[in-house]
Amino acid sequence: MAFSSDHPREVDAAVGRLAGDNEPDTAGILVWAYVAGRQLDVWLSEALADSGLSTSDYGALAGVALADDRLMTAGDLARWVVQTSGGTAKTLQRLVDRGLVRRVADPDDGRRTAFHLTREGHRALEDADAAVAACLTELGSHLDADEAEAAVRGLEVADKAIRRHREAGVR
Repeated sequence: MAFSSDHPREVDAAVGRLAGDNEPDTAGILVWAYVAGRQLDVWLSEALADSGLSTSDYGALAGVALADDRLMTAGDLARWVVQTSGGTAKTLQRLVDRGLVRRVADPDDGRRTAFHLTREGHRALEDADAAVAACLTELGSHLDADEAEAAVRGLEVADKAIRRHREAGVR
């Protein structure tokens, strides 16, 4: 994804338009997070290209794997991959069709369905993880330790603020 050499100035202009009379730092968080998020999505998609997995597929497989022995429902996955229930249903169906996950009945509530990785799903996730890790190593070579720590901390703070805002029921 190529940007002009005036990229920071262009983002600052977008922040100014969005902020209006509001606090420009808050608008800056939104605009920079959006731009970085879109770049990250493209980067991840490129890293996963040889795996045949979309970024949503990869996120869902990782979510199921992280659940370990706990049940991972479609609703759990929707929250994990930050996707609508309809989008998650399509993602899960693709993964089931490819034999990467399987549906299992919740032993405590037969009305609920959970998902587990198949052996093929474990292999696909390991291969995708290796490709992503290699790309992360390359990406990390462009950050020093302080920059990496600041980026992680900033994203954690933004995530917490957005979650609190959503939990408060504010749009």
